[in-house]
Amino acid sequence: MARGAALVLALAWVLAGVPAGAEHEVYYRYVVLGFVKDARGEPVAGTQLELVRDKTGFSYVGETDDKGFYLIITRLGDESAGETLTLRLAQARTKLTARFDPANHTDDRGTRVDVEGARFVERTAWFRSTLTHALGASKR
Repeated sequence: MARGAALVLALAWVLAGVPAGAEHEVYYRYVVLGFVKDARGEPVAGTQLELVRDKTGFSYVGETDDKGFYLIITRLGDESAGETLTLRLAQARTKLTARFDPANHTDDRGTRVDVEGARFVERTAWFRSTLTHALGASKR
């Protein structure tokens, strides 16, 4: 749980507008977040997920908190629109495509991918509300 909370706090700090290098700007990151639940719909805590940038093989790791929530921040720039990523959980995996408008340097870029049992479910439309909720929870 502490690691998940730390990730959310780090993202909150990044999004708070604190001056930093380019890698902390909206146009230089892509966020994958979601919830991991077992086959009965119960949250799975302490589970490690890995997000691999297929083009480079570089990977980013996240871990679920007590509610099954995870958040992984990758470094993708404007030129990375359309790149493929692989999200792994143990032996299961799914392919994602980084979809965003490279000209938009205001909105956060990312997607929500829930894991339900052994099935990955991408819910792109739920990304912004989930991120906003996660950031609000970190301020409490």
